[in-house]
Amino acid sequence: MRAKSHSAGFSLLLSGLLLAGCNQYQGPTEDTSDTPTSGALSISVDETFAPILQSQVDTFQKLYPAARITASYKPEAEAMQDLMNNKVRVAVVTRQLNAEEQAEFERLKIVPRIARLATDGLAIVVHPSNADSLLTVAKLQEIFTGKLQQWSQVSGRKGLGEINVVFDTNHSSTTRFVQDSLIKGAPLTKRVFAAKSNPALLDYVASHPNAIGIIGVNWISDRDDASVQGFLKKVRIVGVSAKPSPQSIDDYQQPYQAYLALKTYPLRREVYLISREARAGLGTGFASFAAGNKGQLIVLKSGLVPATGQMRIIDTNKR
Repeated sequence: MRAKSHSAGFSLLLSGLLLAGCNQYQGPTEDTSDTPTSGALSISVDETFAPILQSQVDTFQKLYPAARITASYKPEAEAMQDLMNNKVRVAVVTRQLNAEEQAEFERLKIVPRIARLATDGLAIVVHPSNADSLLTVAKLQEIFTGKLQQWSQVSGRKGLGEINVVFDTNHSSTTRFVQDSLIKGAPLTKRVFAAKSNPALLDYVASHPNAIGIIGVNWISDRDDASVQGFLKKVRIVGVSAKPSPQSIDDYQQPYQAYLALKTYPLRREVYLISREARAGLGTGFASFAAGNKGQLIVLKSGLVPATGQMRIIDTNKR
């Protein structure tokens, strides 16, 4: 069965976006050479969000030419290490602090700021020739744990052979999501490997009919982006159903913005900006921008769901 596209049936309207400033707090003494709109700042970003964060950084620097933000895109685990080791003042990741990290900040007498930026979706992608483009969460669990190792076990169709599961990178937020939220700590299939980047993942799936990959939706959601248009020609987006026994094609959904906003697409997660800055410096300025009106409009354009403001979803199929 092929996934049915519902994107034409919905339009999204964003209204009432509120500026989300950061509250002041006291912490250790820092270099005060930068301000909220000037100076230099290094940030570490989960590379899953490279497209959207690069747009945020570029726009911020155009608005404030005296600001220089250097963003490093890397696996989420490394981005968090940079933050905890004080290599950067800001990290953008898909989780909040764990107990050990919170205890370390308390030891340092630092009160970190955490701002929710967006709701993200994880897209399942297969080769365009793969007719198995409708999968349940239960089937995905069996694929990622290796209980299903042949495509013929998924739907009875023959010809594609063994299932190869591909992730973006080792220690990525996508891998962690699958292990923690999808397969609940069970061991991953042995037929799994990391492609080393999100574009490389898409290229691998595009050239291997037996592959299945999982990728952050902002790599394939901005259809005005030429690179996104190229990616969408290479792979097929799988429709996913949370129901164990779907009754119709309408029970399967792709990670369109409307379904992320309605919380009906099952593979969702939150995106956070965490700052360890102890004063109103450039980190605070960038955080306020990303969580404010202009930054949230960039989130909306990217295909993710903004964290602030009200969204109104209209079903244009109804008369």
